[in-house]
Parts: sequence; C-alpha cells; structure tokens
Amino acid sequence: MSPATPSITLDQWLAEETLVRQRQDAGPGAGVSTLAQIGSKNGLQTLQAMLQGELPYAPIFDTLDFLLIHVAAGEAVFQGTPGLQHGNPLGTVHGGWFATLLDSALGCAVHTLIPSGRGYTTTQLNVNLVKALTPKVTRVRAEGKVVHCGRQLATAEARLVGPDGTLYAHATTTCLIFDFPNATQAQS
Repeated sequence: MSPATPSITLDQWLAEETLVRQRQDAGPGAGVSTLAQIGSKNGLQTLQAMLQGELPYAPIFDTLDFLLIHVAAGEAVFQGTPGLQHGNPLGTVHGGWFATLLDSALGCAVHTLIPSGRGYTTTQLNVNLVKALTPKVTRVRAEGKVVHCGRQLATAEARLVGPDGTLYAHATTTCLIFDFPNATQAQS
C-alpha cells in the first residue's frame, strides 16, 4: 500500500476539522467547564465531551487558531492553522505558537489518563524547533503520546507535522498530577 499523498491527507485533515468545528459551534462555545460539569468524568471522558461539543472548548483555541481533533487513552491530536497573526519579525511563525500547540497536545494526552477528581499541570516543557513554519503551510498537527503516567508524575512526547509528513518541531513534557480541592464534594 502506498502512502497517502499530501493533498489527500490535507483534504482528510480539513474534513475532520469541519466536523469538529460543527460540533463545537452547536455546543456551548469557548469557556471553562465547571467542577460540577467534570467532577464525575475522568480526563478522557472530559476531553471526549469537549470534542463532541458537550462541554466548552478552551478559549485559547480561538485566540491561536487551533483545535482538538482526536483523543484516545494516552493520545491527543491538535490541528492548527499557522497565520500571519502568529508571525515573528522575520515572517515565520513564532516559536511560542509551536510551543503552545505542542504543550496542548502533550498535556491533553496526559489528561486522557487522569481519573476523576484529579488534575494536572505542566512542570517542564522542552521544545525543539527543527524547521521554520510559514503561513504557506495551511495546517499542522501536534500529535501527543504519553510515555509514562504514574500517580504524581507523567511524561509525554509530541511531534508537530505537516500533511506531507514534514517534521517542524518535537517536544517533551513532565506533568504534575494532583487532587482537585473539594473534588469529592463536587461529585456528590
């Protein structure tokens, strides 16, 4: 079987993006879920509900023009549209955009393995930019996968790729996992 051509891959990516945006537009929009909304859900259930438009999606998705495309246990995929508004003075996409997209995929991959009543935060983020990105690249994907998830610490790795398979950056993270304050109260 031959690999997909970049145009077919991009068409598939755009079709998936359209479906996700339709679900999000039909849902509550951008915002932050309350502890009451997510208290009984584990991380995977929370992200699936966000992806289905049942819970608000993060406001940063609109700010930086990216969105959650896929989640599974230990995995999260975000898709972004690099634009002129993300540019640095040299005309390429700012490293902070790369980092935010990768951090989102890394953190949400960890989030998929978190039980209800617990949360996480990034404690370390390492990003390696390996190729410049310009708005000529219409879409990129940050594909995050958990390497290890324990009771208090998790690690994950991610790659930022174009539809033709070009690698633009890769990253790793360490996340701290903690109990939500009053989580047991929110579940009752």
